[in-house]
Amino acid sequence: MTSAARRGRWSVVAVFLIAYWLSFFYRSTNAVIADDLARDVGLGASSLGLMTSLFFLVFAAVQLPLGSALDRYGARFVTPALLLAAVAGSLVFATATDFTGLALGRALIGLGMAGVLMGALKAFASWFDPRAFATVSSVFVGIGSLGALAAATPLAWLASAIGWRGVFGWGALVVLLAAVAIVVVAREPARGPVRGPARAPDRAPAPGHGVGAAATRPPAGFGQVFRDDAFWRLALLTFAVTGGLFAWQGLWAGPFLTQGLGLDVLRAGNVLLALGAGITAGFLSSGVVAARLGVERTLALGATAFLATLLAWLLVTPAWPLPLLVVLAALMGLTGASNVLSYAAARDAFPHMPGRAVTAVNLFGIGGGALLQWGLGAVIGAYPSEAGGHDATAFRAALVVTALLVAVALARYAPLTRRSGPRRSQSG
Repeated sequence: MTSAARRGRWSVVAVFLIAYWLSFFYRSTNAVIADDLARDVGLGASSLGLMTSLFFLVFAAVQLPLGSALDRYGARFVTPALLLAAVAGSLVFATATDFTGLALGRALIGLGMAGVLMGALKAFASWFDPRAFATVSSVFVGIGSLGALAAATPLAWLASAIGWRGVFGWGALVVLLAAVAIVVVAREPARGPVRGPARAPDRAPAPGHGVGAAATRPPAGFGQVFRDDAFWRLALLTFAVTGGLFAWQGLWAGPFLTQGLGLDVLRAGNVLLALGAGITAGFLSSGVVAARLGVERTLALGATAFLATLLAWLLVTPAWPLPLLVVLAALMGLTGASNVLSYAAARDAFPHMPGRAVTAVNLFGIGGGALLQWGLGAVIGAYPSEAGGHDATAFRAALVVTALLVAVALARYAPLTRRSGPRRSQSG
């Protein structure tokens, strides 16, 4: 590869990285401004959960047609076209005065951001050798997740300075600039896209399932993906771990800290900052761990540790010192983020249809975030506090629900770890 081509592919990474940073920022904002929305618009826990979940609900609904569109038209045009909806949604959200306006704006933002990660992964499949895909994708997601850090203490400061409406108004302009940058920069490589795996599969295929079946049958749309038993085990784990992480980091961790534990907004923002930092560290380190343990074993180990942090949060009381909360939040993010390897697992299983494969598994991660934000809101809403809002009991009930889901998914996924082996992960 020439030096110009190398510069070209890293320019593609850069423009998608900006858009993905924005996607993480927008999906995480309501954890910080939840109390503002409740005060200014009069939202209760159930309404707040439903409105916030619309980002992920619409995001998930778009995933299946998105995969086909990316395979047919390419990320350079599909992703920016969708981002225009996020521009409109950010403006609608900034000017909303009731639940309907907030819900419409949130849904449009979810639609707009739906094509960023999948578009990036589709573009990377064209620019990078398959051996580098797991490393590039995990590093990309890790750096992009810094958007969640901006949606913590920095957002609390910014919202106090210009208001949450100002944040969304100016955000629309930034999203528009990101869309234009992708159109200008994200071209296909001159040599054409990289095809197929450049190494042996990481685990032996079961007859009629997984890697073996996918590699020996011609592409047949999403039906081939959804008929694979191993895919469903991976999908359930992604639903529970990624969905659970997004539900708490994107919404309920903030109210838990302020209402359940009595922290002020800035102190809660510091804990959310640690949660976001842990997520970033998990995204960046998961590929390194998988290179030694194998993808499936790393996914199971990460899910087990994530379950342990959920159980630890059940023990937290208002008397716990802030540094201990910061450490626990960072560990929660670190362990939950290991599920980013589900994209590499899906791509390996279906090397001839990477757009559909990673989109299908992403459907369950995003769908899990949506349904759990909404569902946990209903659980929390069932435990109102006499003083207004909700006390720690409500949030502990939601933690129990999340932990049970992760435990069931982990039990279903565990058999796949017996066939996992170390994988190579190197730059291409």
